[in-house]
Amino acid sequence: MADFGGDPEAFRAEARTWLEANFPKSLKGKSVSYVEDENPDGADMKAWIDAMGEKGWGVPTWPKAYGGGGLTPAEARVLQSEMNRIGAFNPIGGMGTMMFGPTLLEYGTEAQKQQHIRAIARQEVRWCQGFSEPGAGSDLASLQTKAEDKGDHYLVNGQKVWTSGGQWADMCFCLVRTDNTKKHEGISFLLIDMHDPGVEVRPIQLIAGASPFCETFFTDVKVPKENLVGPLNGGWTIAKRLLQHERNGIGGGGSGGGAAGIFGVGGSPAAMAKSYIGVDDKGRIADSDVRSRVVAHEMDAKAFQLTAFRMMVEAKSNQGPSAATSILKNAGTKVGSDRAELIIEVMGTQGLGWEGEAFKPDELTAVRGWLGGKATTIFGGSFEIQNNIISKRILGLPDPLGPSSN
Repeated sequence: MADFGGDPEAFRAEARTWLEANFPKSLKGKSVSYVEDENPDGADMKAWIDAMGEKGWGVPTWPKAYGGGGLTPAEARVLQSEMNRIGAFNPIGGMGTMMFGPTLLEYGTEAQKQQHIRAIARQEVRWCQGFSEPGAGSDLASLQTKAEDKGDHYLVNGQKVWTSGGQWADMCFCLVRTDNTKKHEGISFLLIDMHDPGVEVRPIQLIAGASPFCETFFTDVKVPKENLVGPLNGGWTIAKRLLQHERNGIGGGGSGGGAAGIFGVGGSPAAMAKSYIGVDDKGRIADSDVRSRVVAHEMDAKAFQLTAFRMMVEAKSNQGPSAATSILKNAGTKVGSDRAELIIEVMGTQGLGWEGEAFKPDELTAVRGWLGGKATTIFGGSFEIQNNIISKRILGLPDPLGPSSN
């Protein structure tokens, strides 16, 4: 790419020309979720993934040496605005870009970066997260999945739960116990091939009807020693950093498209209210109470998006996200929840559908999105856990339970 001398607007012409030449018009206005869906198919989708992967613009600010775009944050914003202009979307996503990739860039060895980052940037390998366990959710550090040192490899046994996209994943970044005598200091960060013998995945059907989460079982799984990220028993530090990236993405501050998941699908509450409730003689939503709440929601949503964008820029200039991502995560889930509930309310009885010809596809999608969105207050660290982090690490309030490593 040419050297634009730090002027992001000089980059706009290149971005516009390349997007016009490479983005398939058939995909305009569409999107893809690597957490809730299988790998997308279709010739145009594959061509778009390949083009963005080759260019490195799926992860625009990652180093070019590892397959990223090497863009400045300002140039990345220009790229996104040009994509928005033509209805394009980033087809490179999932946990590899939102969570694991940024973490590996910070903590991985050069060999690990060369092995994994480029494949993530090209959407060639799909990743999942092996953190939570049936007995280790909010108290994640009590996890019991163990990795025994067998000389040239680790032998992993245990169970994980809520493994998003585990049934479609190729690799898993996993927290395992390597020292039973310590809690936080006995955890290591290990990379596990999901296709290896001894790995079993069972999808969990949720209330919304989808099965994006899974139970994952490890039975005598052999993991090469070179798949250890960071020092032995140093996984808790890496995990905390990764969770900051996750909350940043879920809150909409990352490049993984987290805001789309929080704000849901479908039209804006204002447009839907006008369609279902009607308008008055001034073209406003006919119901004044609904009108006030829609306006309040849109103000909150806009303020959140601006804050998320500002925090993203600050994170880029200060070597990654901070504890403030907990604020972003909680605020984002609240905005998303308000939006979903408003849409269900304005649809009236059409917002009660589960299936059948009496309901439009968008109406059924809204209902399932409202139900599925309840999970956003839990995954990535529950609403209550984030409040604890905000209290202790941002506001500096005393911990009523005493010192903690969480």
